[in-house]
Amino acid sequence: MIEPGTGFPTDRADATTPVARSAAEVERLAASAPTLDRVDARSSVCRTCPRLVAWREEVAANPRASFAGEQYWGRPITGWGDPKPRIVVVGLAPAAHGGNRTGRIFTGDRSGDWLFAALHRAGLARQPTSVSAYDDQELLHTRITLPVRCAPPANKPTPAERDACAPWLHQELRFLLPTAKAFVVLGGFGWTSTWSALRAAGAAVPARTPAFGHGVQVELDSGQAVIGCYHVSQQNTFTGRLTEAMLDDVFLAARRASGLVE
Repeated sequence: MIEPGTGFPTDRADATTPVARSAAEVERLAASAPTLDRVDARSSVCRTCPRLVAWREEVAANPRASFAGEQYWGRPITGWGDPKPRIVVVGLAPAAHGGNRTGRIFTGDRSGDWLFAALHRAGLARQPTSVSAYDDQELLHTRITLPVRCAPPANKPTPAERDACAPWLHQELRFLLPTAKAFVVLGGFGWTSTWSALRAAGAAVPARTPAFGHGVQVELDSGQAVIGCYHVSQQNTFTGRLTEAMLDDVFLAARRASGLVE
């Protein structure tokens, strides 16, 4: 596990960063974070959910054979990209040997291969791949974030873990709402979490959560758009449920909604 303040590229925390150890502490520390960097710092050292803490650290201590010799991040993953984005992409949780290893969401796994290639084709990423936090990848007008910040066993966080983690996303969106014009939400889990987070962050959203579907686009009274997209999981990309063309259509819609293309 990489300790806070040791110089890792995406690390905003240091030895003085307060550590949440309960849902109540997450709520307090998230709500009192004065900047986006402080949200990132505080969420990156959270130890609230015992099952997730144990799993992420066990994986970090026992790397997959193909990554032998690498030092795993082994901590919660934060949002990443433009701090004043026009487009916000919301996923689910980091992969055990992806973000949990590299310290950056969707970096170093096959889901990320699909996502970053699509972002690059849409003019929203500097390069089509993202393999390491030390690479030269840069998101353009875009930030990627997630409702559950620790890698969960079997990629399935529990409802209690989702709810305990939620205040980090709520506070993050408070800082992103002034510039964000489009939210691209990957999968039904992220869809539900995003509507709750938007509501908590102060956005005017429908009283009833709209039904999720690929390509569904909901216009808010503020002029912002929330766009559904099947998750870039191997279950979807390997079976053809999600194709490159379908991803491209979603990001074209996001660019239009955000004013980046006519």
